[in-house]
Parts: sequence; C-alpha cells; structure tokens
Amino acid sequence: MAEMVKKATRESYGLALAELGETNPDVVVLDADLASATKSFFFRDKFPDRFVDCGIAECNMIGVAAGLATCGKIPFASSFAMFAAGRAFEQVRNSVGYPHLNVKIAGSHAGISVGEDGATHQCLEDLALMRTIPGMVVLNPADHYEMQAAVKAAAEYVGPVYIRLGRLAVESFNNSDDYHFEIGRGITLRDGRDITVIATGLMVSRAVEAVRELEKEGIDARLINLHTLKPLDREIIVRAARETGKIVTVEEHNVIGGLGDAVCSVVCSECPVPVVKIGVNDQFGHSGPAAALLEQYGLCASHIEEVVRRVLKK
Repeated sequence: MAEMVKKATRESYGLALAELGETNPDVVVLDADLASATKSFFFRDKFPDRFVDCGIAECNMIGVAAGLATCGKIPFASSFAMFAAGRAFEQVRNSVGYPHLNVKIAGSHAGISVGEDGATHQCLEDLALMRTIPGMVVLNPADHYEMQAAVKAAAEYVGPVYIRLGRLAVESFNNSDDYHFEIGRGITLRDGRDITVIATGLMVSRAVEAVRELEKEGIDARLINLHTLKPLDREIIVRAARETGKIVTVEEHNVIGGLGDAVCSVVCSECPVPVVKIGVNDQFGHSGPAAALLEQYGLCASHIEEVVRRVLKK
C-alpha cells in the first residue's frame, strides 16, 4: 500500500518529470522563469542540458516547445495557468493545436486557491479555453498519485495535452501502488443510488469529505472523479444520470465552460436529469488566504453537503 501523502499537485508534477527524464531521453522541459513555483526545477537539477528557461516570455516558450516537438522531442512547457493558457492562448491554438503537435502544457497555480496573488493570477478560465481547442486533451488530476500517473500518460500520448496543476497541498486518497490512470476514463470513488457528485482536481478531496458526512445522514451519494475533461467519459456520466437521477458537479473554475458545462452537454443530449453546478459563479476572484477564499466561494465540503441536501429535497 502506497504511503498517504499531502502534496500540491504542482510538486507531484515536478517529481514526475524528474522520474520521467530517467527513462525517456526525448523528454525536455521548458519554463518561463517560474521553475521554483511550477516545481520543474526537479527536472532542471537532474537534466540541465534538457531544460530551457525561456524567461518571462510565455508565448515564445510555446513556440519553442512546438519547434522541439517537430524534431521528435516531447516538450513539457510549464508556467502559471493564467499565462500558459491565458496569455499564450493564440500560440497554443495556432502553433500547437492546429498542427496537432506533441506538446504538453502545464498550467500551475490555477483556480481561486492561488490566494494572495489575487484575481489577475487566479485563472478560472483555463479549462474552458483548453477544451475549445480541437484535439487538445485536458487533464485535471486530483492528488499526488494521480498527477504522477497523469504526467506519464501525457508523455506516452502522441498529441497536445494540457495539465492543470494546483498550488495548495492536498491529502492523497489514491493510495494503491497499482493505481490505474487512463486518459478519458473517469473513476467511481464511491457507488450510490440517491444522487451523483462529480468532481475534478482539488475539489475531489473536498467531495470525498462531503460524501462521507452525507453517508452518516443516510444519504447514499455516488462520487465520480473526472480527472479528464477532454475527452470526456460520457459512459460514466450517462450511467450515473440513469441510475441516480440527479447530479451535482464541483470544480475550482468558473461554472461557465468547465466541468459543469461539459457534464450538462452530455446529460442534455443523452439522459436529461437535473444538474447543479458548484464553482465560481461568473465572477473574478480576489486576494486572500487560500482556505478562506475556498470557503467564501463555496468550494468546500460543507457547501457541497448543503447543495446535495437541497437538490434531494426538490
């Protein structure tokens, strides 16, 4: 049984890159003067000749990554999500997505939990932006073991991949040494018949807490971890809709264009049931301690419990 750990997924990303570098000489890593924040320095310190610091020039970094991909390399380009997905969107779309190049883009410090950095750095739109690019795989791993597995899967996949990294440390809940990660396949963490909670990224651990508390009240909630937002596991969503009849989605992202909308698009076309979205409700964040902000925006276990109870009463 693997050790239970508490790590930020950005740290797990850096550690996974360093491990990947040992076995795959084609892996190269680029960063935009944020190696200590994105944790890509773990790779840099072991393989300095395969690491490129592009400076505070994210758009150029994506262009360099695209060029390396055309030469047979597997580039991982890391920066804050606000810059990797936001500032460099045109380059990601035109230089990586359009030619369908084998570039992996890591967006760190995503979501409201960036905390004191404030609204300019709290990227709540990255998943929506990356989902719109044809052929782009979008991953949002939830804990240490899932992130490590996702990085390896991204390296093996031939094509563009966006990986969302979190700043805040989170307790691992995937504790098996044989944990299996598959791009495009959701994971049922708990079966249930009354209602389904579908969560992604940092919010999965909060949803785990919420479902445990609800169980004490006799509420039989199914919990699904959707670590891949594109391609989406339609089968697991439709099955949940048919078998439980109600869905609550939870994401540390704007409710527009993220997990909730992705789930709604499947449900509407294949098995219409009520879907309630928990996320940031079409607004910007603001500066403050990460834990306090998550509480304020309803991105916590107690609010998930409250919403589930409300939906069931309807």
